[in-house]
Amino acid sequence: MITNVDIQTKLKNLPDEPGVYIMYDADGNILYVGKAKVLKNRVRQYFHASTNKTEKVLAMLSHVADFRYIITASETDALSLENTLIKKHTPPYNILLKDDKQYPYIKVDLSADFPKFVSTRKLQKDKYKYFGPITQGGAKSFLEILGSVFPTVQCNNNFAKLPKNFRPCLNYHIGKCPAPCIGKISKEDYRKIVNRAVAFLSGDDSEVREVLQAKMMQSSEKMQYEQALTYKRYLQLIDKISQQRIVVLNKFVDYDMFAVASNGKNCVVNHTMIRGGKVIFSDNNAVSDAGLDEAQTLSSFLAEYCEMVKLCGEIYVNVELQDSDELSQLIKDKTGVKTQIYCPKLQDKKRLVDMSYRNAVEYLTKSQTDIDKKYNTTHGAVLQLKELLHLKKLPTRVECYDISNVQGVDKVASMVVFTNGQKDASQYRRFRIKTVEGANDFASMKEVLTRRFERMKEDDGVFGKTPDLIVVDGGLGQLDYAKQAMEESGVEVQLVSLAKREELVYTLGTNEPTFLPRNSYALNLLINIRDESHRFAITYFRKLHNRNSIKSVLQDVEGIGEKRRIELHRKYKSMDALREASIEDIAETKGMTRPIAEKLYKFLHQD
Repeated sequence: MITNVDIQTKLKNLPDEPGVYIMYDADGNILYVGKAKVLKNRVRQYFHASTNKTEKVLAMLSHVADFRYIITASETDALSLENTLIKKHTPPYNILLKDDKQYPYIKVDLSADFPKFVSTRKLQKDKYKYFGPITQGGAKSFLEILGSVFPTVQCNNNFAKLPKNFRPCLNYHIGKCPAPCIGKISKEDYRKIVNRAVAFLSGDDSEVREVLQAKMMQSSEKMQYEQALTYKRYLQLIDKISQQRIVVLNKFVDYDMFAVASNGKNCVVNHTMIRGGKVIFSDNNAVSDAGLDEAQTLSSFLAEYCEMVKLCGEIYVNVELQDSDELSQLIKDKTGVKTQIYCPKLQDKKRLVDMSYRNAVEYLTKSQTDIDKKYNTTHGAVLQLKELLHLKKLPTRVECYDISNVQGVDKVASMVVFTNGQKDASQYRRFRIKTVEGANDFASMKEVLTRRFERMKEDDGVFGKTPDLIVVDGGLGQLDYAKQAMEESGVEVQLVSLAKREELVYTLGTNEPTFLPRNSYALNLLINIRDESHRFAITYFRKLHNRNSIKSVLQDVEGIGEKRRIELHRKYKSMDALREASIEDIAETKGMTRPIAEKLYKFLHQD
């Protein structure tokens, strides 16, 4: 709790040095993190009456009760520290790009003897060459096209350690791999195929069109119509890509254009990617940021966005960035790519930046309602939830727990996580109930939360960050057991429960429910979190229950051991699907024989 802070006195004592400033609300929650070349000048601008401030900045300042700062050795260090603190604390008024917004790429290690093309969504500083981002059809479709036209290795075998009697896989027999594993192709000939594939991924699709057209006609003549349709789909995909690759320059150049547009309330950053003199990618990103100007917003955006795409050496922006040199250094440190950032004034580069800006403005104009809705259902809902439930801490990270079982059998629990009002699926966890007998949801909830709190005390990182708010599915009973788990574990976390029928919220310290307005974003957020935890728990329960059902039934069948039970479950998923299978289908299951399949079929269909 922050009280009696003389902000004006603190403003007078600000240093003339670079650093990072942190805005706090009255409860000590971090609202915003910013960096400054000169702390005194930047922070004073927020509180100066004559400064023109956007609606977003004014909204943040209405909650600011204090600020603190950290002096750094240089502006580069300030930029790096700002980015680190934003990721650590996820303040609601900063740019918060989701980590799972990773564009698909295709990568290949051209230094390998027999290079292999694979898809990835994670860019790294490594030996691979990356192609993308892929915005049409997905990386899977591109790999299918490569396999159809340029047969290359798809397995992970180490060719130097294969046995002498090794036999090539199915891909060789269907023409999708030239089988270097058994010496069917030399390194030189294989390299020629790889070079042709690289040319296609770089934009030269003439050979691919010829081959796919010929394969489509051959399949059609052989009345292999499904295969012909597949080749037709590949050709249509290539047409879409070609339409997107508009020639904009007569030079073979690589540029990245960024333009920021703001209406005072919302902000959009457009990224237009030019490779080989062609526009291959354009994307708009609605961002939430309480920076004082567009340059500050764009700088913060680039500091985080640079890890999501493969940038080139030349970056052009529509506003002057005072920290362009420091930002270039940060991008190099993060990605290994040496870049220069410019704000062009004349000719082609200015025209391209203007095109990027027009895209940002159009998206901002047409998508205003959607942008407002996204903010209200995420960051806005989090702020509203704190206000309506009188929470001490902003519920940036919310965890929700649910129990699932049928008559006490196969009891499981789910933990789902929402960060800043959005799903954070990488943080989801599942539990098997270990100590509770029978269908006791209260005791099961206590067990799960006790395990969670013990891990929280150990700070082992398995569950991610400490939650700001825990939601349990149920009423006062579930909340009481959750409270017992918290007290016995010796931790302190904000706890609430959400009852299903009336959607009533129960909080600690009172037996009376809190009625959130039915149309409030805060209630909708709680309902979405609760429903997601229920879905996740049910999915896990069904998977576990089906597996255990097959295991319990098949253990009485002679000749079917653990390995065959696993393969049968992997193929049929449930007992109903297994009963519907024919003897021939069962016999084709890995590890099965015809006699065992007949015995199993008879067992499953006996009266």
